[in-house]
Amino acid sequence: MRIGKKPLYLIPFLQKTINFVGSIMDTTDVKDTVRQIFTEYLKANGHRKTPERFAILETIYSINGHFDVESLYSRMNEQENFRVSRATLYNTIILLVNAKLVIKHQFSTSSQYEKSYNTGTHHHQICMHCGKVAEFQNENMQRAIEGTKMARFHASHYSLYIYGVCSKCDRKTKRQRDNNNTKKEK
Repeated sequence: MRIGKKPLYLIPFLQKTINFVGSIMDTTDVKDTVRQIFTEYLKANGHRKTPERFAILETIYSINGHFDVESLYSRMNEQENFRVSRATLYNTIILLVNAKLVIKHQFSTSSQYEKSYNTGTHHHQICMHCGKVAEFQNENMQRAIEGTKMARFHASHYSLYIYGVCSKCDRKTKRQRDNNNTKKEK
């Protein structure tokens, strides 16, 4: 069967291609926008616009999810082939946090970061055993939190961290407990 001059079996392929190209354009638009925001922030606050700072920004906005300074350092040295010192990374991340382009999280004992521009509201589950951080979205929670009236306070944004035990660690703990109980019975 044909629609116009295109065979019907090509429609899903064409739609995926259009979606892929659209997502690349969205990513390019976001990177251009954050570059402009950062440029204006640096200028307004009397900071130099260095290639290293923009390379760090570019790398951060190519990462999906959370990262720490060590993983960013490794990624820039290995994948991006752009060498920067750890001091430059730390100083630039502080600037990016102040410019509201990066969010700093304190998960258990480690500091992790994530890009903040054009990201949807999400929550975090942190395993207290292995430290794994999983993001999730829950519209009911979001509506409840955003609908909460606070006396003499106007919230601009929020973060929600839920600490517990992930399913992998839970299974491991149960297996260890079962093995210990089996040994005691013998």
